[in-house]
Amino acid sequence: MPGSGPTRVSHEYAAAREGAALAELSDRAVLAVTGPLRVKFLHGILSNDLQSRAPGQGVRAALMDVKGHLLALMRALVADDAVLLEMPTDRLDVVEPLLVHYRVAAPVRFVRREVSVLAVLGSLGPEALRHAGAELPADARAEDHVAASLGGRSVRIARAGDLPAAGWVVHAAPPDAGAVREALVAAGAVPVSGATLDVLRIEDGRPWYGPDVTAENLLHETGLVGEYHSPSKGCYVGQEVIARLDARGGNVNKILRGLRLGAPVVAGATLSVDGRDVGRVTTAGVSPRLGPIAMAFVHRSAAEPGTKVDVDGTTGTVGVLPLAG
Repeated sequence: MPGSGPTRVSHEYAAAREGAALAELSDRAVLAVTGPLRVKFLHGILSNDLQSRAPGQGVRAALMDVKGHLLALMRALVADDAVLLEMPTDRLDVVEPLLVHYRVAAPVRFVRREVSVLAVLGSLGPEALRHAGAELPADARAEDHVAASLGGRSVRIARAGDLPAAGWVVHAAPPDAGAVREALVAAGAVPVSGATLDVLRIEDGRPWYGPDVTAENLLHETGLVGEYHSPSKGCYVGQEVIARLDARGGNVNKILRGLRLGAPVVAGATLSVDGRDVGRVTTAGVSPRLGPIAMAFVHRSAAEPGTKVDVDGTTGTVGVLPLAG
């Protein structure tokens, strides 16, 4: 068995890149939206096109305020009887009251579901899921999902576009989560740490709400507009800001970039050029393939790929996400 530190990360990294890996997403929660007008209601609030999705399909979407600030990034899964909104747990107390506010007289209801969220990563992830008992669609697109069984326990499995390493999420009832984990490990999925998951996210350019994105950010700053926004849908909260930025070529004062570093740094480290602050690291790690790396919001004056920046005494080279090998 691998030990700790770099050896452990290398072992876990290899599993996620070349085999199957299992991660705990303990900071994720699910809000179920029910009622006959649930899809129409959410379509008018969220940034992406939910109305065109049939049961078994879904989208990634943003909830913004009227000034375009990001209040949450979420996965919206259309099921037969509900729309399931997966988001960071600490966003529930922001999202639910806001949806209640916008509901007015619409016949929709909101229920916080007790769910444990797991991630299955790697090229052999689907094989591990099938070996553990799940039936998966052969041609699943991002956010397609299915009710299934793992280790004899009922779960919902979704192709997860916000995860690195071709990931899937598994929603399980908390009392069943242990059995589901055991079944996946028995099927060959190697448990991975948060440090390994961070390295994979940086390499693949998968920022998350919380560690990387906050309510201070606009969607254009994250580089996720194409994934979380539909240019063809009608009005939604924050649309005017998105449209205005699109008309101006998407130009914003800062943008999320990748960094190749001379030495490891930590989240929160400051980027500078000639003594002038130009950004802040959001997530950092040491990749077995690329060495020390990070994601950071970088001022547009220093965001050109190849720009050299100082990061807490070491040199960083700015690059686009995902980071090239």
